[in-house]
This record gives sequence, structure tokens and C-alpha cells, in this order.
Amino acid sequence: MHHDRHGARQPDRFDPARAAVLDDPARFGYVPPDALLAELAPAASATLLDFGAGTGMYAMALAQRRSDLRVLALDEQPAMLEHLQAAVERAGTAHAEVVEPPALEALRGMVNAVLALNVLHELGDAALDELRALLAPDGRALFVDWNAEAERPVGPPRDHVYTPDEAARRLEQASFSVELRPALPYHFVLLARRTR
Repeated sequence: MHHDRHGARQPDRFDPARAAVLDDPARFGYVPPDALLAELAPAASATLLDFGAGTGMYAMALAQRRSDLRVLALDEQPAMLEHLQAAVERAGTAHAEVVEPPALEALRGMVNAVLALNVLHELGDAALDELRALLAPDGRALFVDWNAEAERPVGPPRDHVYTPDEAARRLEQASFSVELRPALPYHFVLLARRTR
């Protein structure tokens, strides 16, 4: 995973000192974990990767709902990896694990489902290429991100995030085919597959 942010819409990386906001249970009200699972629809025993998992709240919620999956939680920031490790230990789910960026090489082409929640606006082009390379040939990536068109009391400034059309265009330029899915209150939802 590269630290080059070329192509990212948000100028600065998420500050780990603000990690507590990621653990706010109110997030499940406007981005329900069940809705994410319904869109990704991973088959039994699939590998699901939370790409940019933050504190792991969503990765653990998905693991708790689907004990048949292998759930991997990835973040590129060492401080966030500590939060992730603690979340996995608290959850006590044997089928959930933290992966660090060096482990991605071995996962290329092997991941059935990728969740990219609130990360597209932070991903540089190199990280987006990395995400695409992880997908199995029939794999699906779900990009759920703050919608620049939505009136919302939470999330980053409007000019740091994408409209659904801008996000779809960016993904198509990165060799994904994209399907616009029903939106959530403050987020757009795009289901993407590799085109090559």
C-alpha cells in the first residue's frame, strides 16, 4: 500500500487522534452493516476485506453477522492498526483478523468482497490500483462514501468528497465497471468490479 496520495480528493490523511468518532454507534443508523452485507452478498466462506477499516467497528459488525466469512481489516496507519487489533481481541471472533499493508501482496486476486467505507475521497491512485488488484476475478468492491450532493450534519466538508457521478467516473478511470446502488441518507453506494 502506497503513501502517495496523488488523486485523493481530501487533502490530508484521517487523523488517528480523532479515532473515537469512528466508534460512534450512531453511524450504524445511517450506514447499517446489514445494508452493506446485502449489497456485497458474499458467498459462504468468502474472504471479505475492509479496506481502510479505521477502528474496525464495521469489520467486527460484519464478522459478528457472518461467522462463515473470513473478515480481514486493513489500515495503512500504524495508530489505526493498534485500534483494529484491540477491536478484534474485544470481539473475540476467530474468523476476523488484522492485515497490515505488507500482507497485501499475498492477497492479490484472492479477495471476494471489498468494503471501502468513507475511504474513496482519501485514496490516492496507487491505493485504488492496489484495491483493484486484490479482487478475485469475480470479486466485488462496495464503495460507500460521503455524498457531496447530500445535506448532512456529519462528515467531511463538501469539497473534500465526491458526487456519485464524480466517484463513478474516478472508478471507471481506474478500470472498474460501476453500478450505482440505492443511496443511504448521507452516502452514495457504488458496486464495482474489475474490468481487467
